[in-house]
Amino acid sequence: MKIIITGAGAVGYHLAKMLSSDSQDIYLIDENEDRLNYVTSHIDVIGIPGDAKSFEALKEAKIEQCDLLIAVTSSEETNLLVAMIAKKMGAKKTIARISDLQVGGINCEKFYKDMGVDTLISPVLLASKEIDTLIKNSVFTDDYEFENGKLSVFGIHIEGDSVLAGKSVKDSAHLNPNLSFKPIAIHRLDQTIHVNGHTVIEDNDIVYFISTPESIEHIINLCGKEKLEINDIMIMGGSRIGQLTASMLENDYNVTLIERDKHKCEKIAGLLKNTLVLNIDVRDVESLEEEGLADMDAFIAVTGDSESNIMSSLVAKNHGVLKTIARVENIDYIHLSQSIGIDTLINKKIIAASNIFKHIRKGEIAAIASLHGVDAEIIEFNVKAGSKITQMPLNKMKFPKSANIAGIIRNDKGLIPFGDFHLAAGDRAVVFTATDSIHQVEKYFQ
Repeated sequence: MKIIITGAGAVGYHLAKMLSSDSQDIYLIDENEDRLNYVTSHIDVIGIPGDAKSFEALKEAKIEQCDLLIAVTSSEETNLLVAMIAKKMGAKKTIARISDLQVGGINCEKFYKDMGVDTLISPVLLASKEIDTLIKNSVFTDDYEFENGKLSVFGIHIEGDSVLAGKSVKDSAHLNPNLSFKPIAIHRLDQTIHVNGHTVIEDNDIVYFISTPESIEHIINLCGKEKLEINDIMIMGGSRIGQLTASMLENDYNVTLIERDKHKCEKIAGLLKNTLVLNIDVRDVESLEEEGLADMDAFIAVTGDSESNIMSSLVAKNHGVLKTIARVENIDYIHLSQSIGIDTLINKKIIAASNIFKHIRKGEIAAIASLHGVDAEIIEFNVKAGSKITQMPLNKMKFPKSANIAGIIRNDKGLIPFGDFHLAAGDRAVVFTATDSIHQVEKYFQ
């Protein structure tokens, strides 16, 4: 498969890393040669310096032989134009990253599909949906459902009063008599730990579990947690993510949105029906206190400034706010959430890259998710008749050590596989895997 990616920023880099393999021919186009050189020195892709909109760059990448073009530069206009030009020049399929899927009431997806853009990806929409999910499941640091909740993967912060703290997974096995859940990964400081029976869960770990619906409450109790009751929410930043998140939450919660630009405030107030919009400088802690910061149950910081988002979330936490979520643009910051005390740091570029990967693998892959701060992916595979994964039980399979078949959906029911479990055609397998092992894992499902 020949893939051309335009834009060597965070989305392009993450995508290239997920897609790179001997079986694929990947070209990466970017005007910034330093950034391009960095990516090509770390990943097996062919870099082409140049403007992605130029016919010369696209011809050099042999666009007429392209199976898929993915336009993920920072410019929405460039992405749309590149996708349209690529389609005209022979690309079989095109994907473009944009900000908004709805503009002036027009169905953008149908409109642009008619012009040659097969799929539109909105990082803003995806990030807002993720925040909405995190608020609704407030005890978790991450939460992803597969097949409408038949299996769930979620992260919980472990503290000393948990019965799991200081014990190995094997020593805690008696707490899971129905074999209806299991821990699959641990985020400890800046490390990702793949769990096995000998792994010891420590105080201050974030542990990621996969579970059937009936065991979620039990896991929360084992971790020494209680479900948080969220009523009052403060959103800092009238960015697109801030506006969209407020519109998703305002009918179920008491939402206050803080924005320092007065004209932007007036515009947002006209768009949101049930949100209190306040014109306050986000750095003015005294004003935030006057507007009830200490009375908030959740604080969501989504300005365009990562450092401001982090600092204001820490201020909120210091004022007793139960749930804090901060948007960060710098991917390196993602690992900080555990050590500095913010519940969840989200990066819309990583979320977008994972979503695009799902579109690329449509057919083989039913769903994909990235855990915040964890160097791994959770992928839901369709199990095909005759595929390698169906040939023998799991305990006899030489599956990559950095991957784990965490859950199975069979006959519309979620199951947690152990030891001698044997997959069958028609199953859906939820696999936790290191990013650089994805292609090894894929071979078992082909």
